[in-house]
Amino acid sequence: MNDLSQPKPTTAPLRVKSARDPRLDVIRGLCLVMIFINHVPGNPFENYTSRNFGFSDAAEGFVMMSGIAAGLAYGPDFRAPVRWWTGLARVWRRVWTLYLVHILTTFAALAAAAAVALHLGNSEVLFLNQMDKVFSDPLRSFVGTVLLTHQFGYVNILPLYLVLLGVAPLLMLAGWRWPGWLVAGSVALWAAAGQWHLGLPNYPNQGVWFFNPLTWQLIFVVGLLTGLRLRDGKRLVPVWRWLQVLTGAFLVFAAVATLQADVSAAMGHALWVLQDRLGAPWFLTAFEKSYVTAPRLLHILALAYFLSSFPAVRRACASALAAPFALLGRQALPVFALGSVLCIGLQGVRHALAAGGTVGIGTDAALLAAGLAAQFALAAARQYWPKDRQAQA
Repeated sequence: MNDLSQPKPTTAPLRVKSARDPRLDVIRGLCLVMIFINHVPGNPFENYTSRNFGFSDAAEGFVMMSGIAAGLAYGPDFRAPVRWWTGLARVWRRVWTLYLVHILTTFAALAAAAAVALHLGNSEVLFLNQMDKVFSDPLRSFVGTVLLTHQFGYVNILPLYLVLLGVAPLLMLAGWRWPGWLVAGSVALWAAAGQWHLGLPNYPNQGVWFFNPLTWQLIFVVGLLTGLRLRDGKRLVPVWRWLQVLTGAFLVFAAVATLQADVSAAMGHALWVLQDRLGAPWFLTAFEKSYVTAPRLLHILALAYFLSSFPAVRRACASALAAPFALLGRQALPVFALGSVLCIGLQGVRHALAAGGTVGIGTDAALLAAGLAAQFALAAARQYWPKDRQAQA
């Protein structure tokens, strides 16, 4: 018999704030640095970013970290039904912020390219990265920009993130209750989108989004489930020695295959045999970034597991040497937005300098250092500027 004299709880439990995992901020900060360097193409320093030592690059890492951060930040709101509406409001408020930042970043990037054309006399950058549509088809381009169907190159990862975050409430509801089914559905969607080239449409251009949400969602879902498990102080996948060895061996192989031309050629031939002779689906053998094909997907999953399975990585991320990258990671959105605008401007500066002669390593170092310094300064101002002064500003 129930004891009706005991009062029933009428409110949801308070949201408990867990200790911040230093790996999240540091790795996200490292991803931001590498994304910025890679987005100023032609500089020699891009040869030393992660994409030159494996099948995936910093973009996959950034999306993985974003999924983990979303699970940690919003996950508790979707565990108990009484908090669902609160969680939905928090998530969609963030989605709206991402949308506004993307629109501002897009037009600021266009302004940066225009400034180069006006003051340095070189308009080449205005006709790269899908910017040329603004001049050849302005009316449709403006409509597409607002609808997120027309995106400039190097300024196009935020639309992916805001779409994934927009559906994250449904993903978290499923993640708490049926994680296995969520993973199965995510893999099925990834495979179907890859096999039949499905994706959100571009307009006024043809094709689908470069960062295709229907395939990149698998990385985000794995990150999201990781964040939900971390909320309970658990791992999504336990630490097994055999899996550490397996993922470590795969990472070494990926690095060798990327760096050594003969190994790369042998791997390419083997994948060609799998697809053309044995009939394997193309998305299991290709290296297509838009569809996060199997080699790229397996690499980011192996890298995430391997790095997260060693306590030494967490200790290293908590050290003073890693603090600058943690600062960037904590202020990821404004830093990424500024970096996206700067990279377009610096592309234009490099084109202008190259037109007048060879761009040396010293020039590239100075340009990248100035851009990174601006991003670190913004992150520091956001992090350490007194809150009362921020409110008055």
